Amino acid sequence: MKRRTVGDIEIGRIIELVQDFPALEFFPDTSQDDWAPHREWLRAEGALTGSHNILLPMQSYIVRTTHHTILLDTCIGNHKERPARPAWHRKTDDTYMQNLAAHGLGPQDIDYVMCTHLHHDHVGWNTKRVDGRWVPTFPNAKYIMSGKELAVFREQDDPAASPSLGDSVLPVVESGQAQLVSSDFALDDEVWLEPTPGHTPDHFAVRLASRGQNAVVGGDLMHSPVQCRHPEWRPRPDFDPAQARDTRRRFMETHAELGSLVCMMHFPLPSAGWFERSGDAFRFRYDSEDW
Repeated sequence: MKRRTVGDIEIGRIIELVQDFPALEFFPDTSQDDWAPHREWLRAEGALTGSHNILLPMQSYIVRTTHHTILLDTCIGNHKERPARPAWHRKTDDTYMQNLAAHGLGPQDIDYVMCTHLHHDHVGWNTKRVDGRWVPTFPNAKYIMSGKELAVFREQDDPAASPSLGDSVLPVVESGQAQLVSSDFALDDEVWLEPTPGHTPDHFAVRLASRGQNAVVGGDLMHSPVQCRHPEWRPRPDFDPAQARDTRRRFMETHAELGSLVCMMHFPLPSAGWFERSGDAFRFRYDSEDW
């Protein structure tokens, strides 16, 4: 399995599946006319189908630093009750674990699992079912989660978070493997969090730095490269749309200036590249390396 290097850090991806969603449902404030100027280039990049569905990979990133082996987000998982998402409902395939093994890793090799946020397609492999119980999939890992976000989602129902609390989040907390942090947490000199709230109450991106090179894993603060042109476009799951809009613009400004390799969860493969200014907005230039 190929990897990308940033200084002494290696970054790889673990893909679970690629799924399409109706564009006008996912971005409910948009119209066909809004999309018209963008259809051709989005289709060329693999972000939009001919039937006007957006294509979203469901993937994790595996990061090997000089200190740790880290898994960033854990996708959908198996055996989870997700009736609203038929492709995710009671899954039983071994794709995810086979793709982890392709990196030469097993669950026991992960030192940290970092959850950028607690939506159900980002925490699913946190746990596995054993003898009718949900137990942590990665037995030696500390799971980094936002304490603030967990508190919010325990108090109020959210269609993208509530289904996973009972089977993918709280069992990790009860096991003692969760490390509840604030979004300014630093793991070490190579890995720290960047607060990027809005999509969820305390969403964070994960910053990586080594030998003067920068990268960032953006989680779900953006879902499609069209948001580089239109950071105001609201995806349906955003918790605080106004805050999310401002976060997207600030994130692009910051990492365009830093020249960071930006690794997004749901942008079309290879899902990584650089933000470049384009008028009063931005464009996404994909990484040309094969990884």
